[in-house]
Amino acid sequence: ILSSLAELCSLRNAAARDRMRDALPAGEPLNQSISMAMLRTLRPGPESKAVRGIVFDMDGTLTVPVLDFPKMRRVVGVPEGQDVLDFLAGLEPAERAQREAALHAVEEEGMAAMQVMPGVEELAKHLDERAVPRALVTRNLKRAVDLFHATHFDLPPFEPVLTREFLPYKPHPAALLHIAEHWGITPQELVMVGDSAKDDVVSGNRAGAWTILLDTEGTHRERGQGLEGDLRPHFYAASMQEVQQILTTELQLPSPRVA
Repeated sequence: ILSSLAELCSLRNAAARDRMRDALPAGEPLNQSISMAMLRTLRPGPESKAVRGIVFDMDGTLTVPVLDFPKMRRVVGVPEGQDVLDFLAGLEPAERAQREAALHAVEEEGMAAMQVMPGVEELAKHLDERAVPRALVTRNLKRAVDLFHATHFDLPPFEPVLTREFLPYKPHPAALLHIAEHWGITPQELVMVGDSAKDDVVSGNRAGAWTILLDTEGTHRERGQGLEGDLRPHFYAASMQEVQQILTTELQLPSPRVA
């Protein structure tokens, strides 16, 4: 017989830690700022529709898609089917520096052409009125995020911001788990919004959050390209206005604050 409720909780937490270790992808390190208390067994979706925080991707989500990814892969020399950042991480320092310079050149072109996605500020205001925190997780550079906040966004910045310097980066769920802990909420109370099924949706699903795939071109909804497993989002949205509608009607945001 257990002597106390504290002992029972301790045993349950230990079991949860063991299950999460088994669920994480093999060989992927976990950022040490994440406490084991935030890690949980993966499951199809949150049990509650109550939302207490939103995490956004940047390129193609908060900003219109202007990065030339085919050119990026070509100039960096990424083999077919391999992730750009993973490829660079596996190179020797001298070769990595050379290829990163080519990557940065393409990213600079994207920054020069940066445009905010229609509906972003309206959605941000909608969340701010309800005291719902909003974060940004991107595989881009911090400099690109700083440019977005300085020249394309007139509201208080997204916070926290996690760029590709935060390891492991998307599609690993570590960034979302870190943000949930930072906000003092559970991953089930998060929503991940992004335009990439393989990065944003997978990251959100593996964290146990709600996921919204921003599919502005109808690639998956209208062209019959179905997504399965961790690639499958809970919701599709054709615009930021539709993201706001999903958050308002399909999920449960807090009521607006009384002035």
